[in-house]
Amino acid sequence: MRTNTRKKTAKSLLFSLLATLALSLPTAHAIEPDSDWTAVVEEARGQTVYFNAWGGSDRINSYLQWAADNLQEQYGVTLKHVKVGDIAEVVGQLEAAKQVGRNEDGNVDLMWVNGENFAAMKRNSLTWGPFADNLEHTNIVKDSPSIQFDFSVPVDGLESPWGGAQLVFIHDTAVMDEPPQSAAELLTYVVGGARFTYPAPPAFHGTTLIKQFLIELTDNPEALAKPVDAATFDEVTEPLWVYLDTLHPELRGKGKSWPNSGEATRQLLDDGEVDIALSFNPNEATAAVRSGQLPDSVRTYVFRDGTIGNTHFVTIPWNASAKAGAMVVANYLLSPEAQARKANPDYWGDPTVLDLTRLNEEDRKAFTDIDLGVWALPIGSGKVLPEPHASWAEALEQAWIERYGS
Repeated sequence: MRTNTRKKTAKSLLFSLLATLALSLPTAHAIEPDSDWTAVVEEARGQTVYFNAWGGSDRINSYLQWAADNLQEQYGVTLKHVKVGDIAEVVGQLEAAKQVGRNEDGNVDLMWVNGENFAAMKRNSLTWGPFADNLEHTNIVKDSPSIQFDFSVPVDGLESPWGGAQLVFIHDTAVMDEPPQSAAELLTYVVGGARFTYPAPPAFHGTTLIKQFLIELTDNPEALAKPVDAATFDEVTEPLWVYLDTLHPELRGKGKSWPNSGEATRQLLDDGEVDIALSFNPNEATAAVRSGQLPDSVRTYVFRDGTIGNTHFVTIPWNASAKAGAMVVANYLLSPEAQARKANPDYWGDPTVLDLTRLNEEDRKAFTDIDLGVWALPIGSGKVLPEPHASWAEALEQAWIERYGS
C-alpha cells in the first residue's frame, strides 16, 4: 500500500509540474496587432520569418541578406527571403488557403505588396490586422496620402510602408539631348524614328506605363480615382487604345515581342537598342552607372506634367505562423539604419518613407550624406501623380491582353 501511495504521489507531482510548465510557456500566436511592443520583441526571438518578395534584382536580394544578418544579431529573428516573380501568385495561394479553412500555421509570414494585390487581400480578409499602427518606428514615417491610401484604397494599418517610388524615364544624353515630355511627344518621337519599347502587361512597369498614358489621354480623368465601372470603361479608355494602336507598330519588336521587365529596358538602353528605359525608382540610374550597367551620360527625368508615384508596403497574412517575428522585421525595415542603407544607390537607391525632420541629427545625417549623383531624378523635380484606383490595373491588363497579347 505504501508503494502504491508513493506511486500516486509521484504521479500527482509529475502532473502538477507539467501543468506549471505549460502555464509558463508562451502561448502560440498570443501576440495581437496592438500588443505591447516589448512582448512582441520577446515572442519574436527565435522565430523564422518567411518573407515573400520579388527576387529579380541582385541589389535588392543583397540588401535583404544584409537586413537578415542584422535581424539575427539584434533580435534573434531569422529572415528567409522567399524569392517570387509575381506577388499576385502568392495572393492566389492565400485565397486558396482561406477557402479551405487553413487559418493557422501559414507558410507566408510577411509579403512585399501594394496596389491591386493589397486591395485583393483587404477585400478577401487575407491580412492579419492593423499591426502597422503599433510598430516602434511608426512615429517617424511621413504623413503622406500615398502612405495612408494604397492605389486609393485606405491602408488602415494593414500594411507597413517600406519605400517610395515614381515612374521615371532614363535616356542617354549622348544619343538624345531633349527627350519627350509627354505621352503625345513620345508618340511623335517614336513615329519619327526614336527607339522605344515597354514590358507587356501584366508586368508591373508595363501596366504602370499604360496607366500613365491613360491619365494623360482620357477625357474623363475623374473616373480613374473610383472603382472601374464596366458601363463606362470603353468610353474612358478609348483614347488609350487609339494611341497604342498607333504606337505599337513603331516599337522595337513591332508590338509582337516585349521585354519582360523595367530592368530589361535598362539593359536594352545600355546595349544601344532603345533610346529610353523605364524605371519605378528615381535613383536606379545612379546605381546602374556606378555598377557599370549604364554609361555615365544617362540622365533621369519625368514628363512635364508629372508621372505616377506610390508607396510600396509589407503586410502580414491572417494565418502567418510567425506574426511577432514579422512585426519585428517590418519595424526594422522602417528603422533609420535600414532606410538609409536602402536609400543609398550603392546598395539599392529606393526612396525613404521616413520624415527626416522627425529624426535626430545623427540619423538625419545618414540620409543627407547620400550622394545620388547627376544620374538620378533631381530631388524635388517632377510632379507626382496619384495612382488610379486599384481596380483599374487588372481591368487595363485584361483589356490590353485581349487586344495585343499573343
